[in-house]
Amino acid sequence: MTPLISELLLIAREAGREIMEVYERPFSVDFKGPDDPVTEADHRANELICRRLREVFPGVPIVAEESPPSQWESYRESERVFFVDPVDGTREFVAKNGNFVVMIGLLEGDRPTHGVMYAPAQNKAWAGALGRGAFRTEPDGTQIELAPLVERPLQQARVLSSKSRRTPLIAAAIKALRPQQVLSVGSAGLKGAAVADGEADIYLAPEFAGSRWDSCAPEAIIRSLGGLFTDARGDAINYRAAGVENSSGAVAASPALHAEVIRRLSELLR
Repeated sequence: MTPLISELLLIAREAGREIMEVYERPFSVDFKGPDDPVTEADHRANELICRRLREVFPGVPIVAEESPPSQWESYRESERVFFVDPVDGTREFVAKNGNFVVMIGLLEGDRPTHGVMYAPAQNKAWAGALGRGAFRTEPDGTQIELAPLVERPLQQARVLSSKSRRTPLIAAAIKALRPQQVLSVGSAGLKGAAVADGEADIYLAPEFAGSRWDSCAPEAIIRSLGGLFTDARGDAINYRAAGVENSSGAVAASPALHAEVIRRLSELLR
């Protein structure tokens, strides 16, 4: 574990305590837009993470979901940038099913290099650093080194898709891939965690994959395990773009499997 990863995990766990304080009592739900809930937990965790990151890493811009864009408007010119999703899976938080995570990713240059994800209701964490591998921390504190992603034929693969946003294009993509199994998970971070753990082989979002804070930490972890994490056309996600939306989707998998998924999706995305 690198010192930077250790610090990010500590901050994520501190945010997790704030989140669980709200989770374990009645709370109200507001909406930023249609089907886009937000709660006190999102705001409290966002404030804590940003404050702690500024203390430990002064001068590094923080692009956080619940912060006003005016606080990070100059991030595109900075060599290092943090991308923060204080509660990834707010719909799951509201449903009280425990499937949500705190995500902190570090971009250096053009690519995510460090990522941590912490599931406070499960007390499990995932972390990775490019060139240093990745690990999972169990509820009892045991740290398990994660193995590099396994290559397997597409017909034997397990695909993760959206639990709440099943669209005609997603259905067509799954039909084109013809995997062995399709799994539904709500949180983008937990999709990435399932691929990192080897419980699934492909994270598939052919048309929309949230925003940069939904992909930065998972990409760093997947890449640290030898995998690829791109948009649905196979292009690198541009974390320096003017907008922060992952409007071109996302695909994460081992290299050969990723290439086959992108090849089949290309026929649908012309």
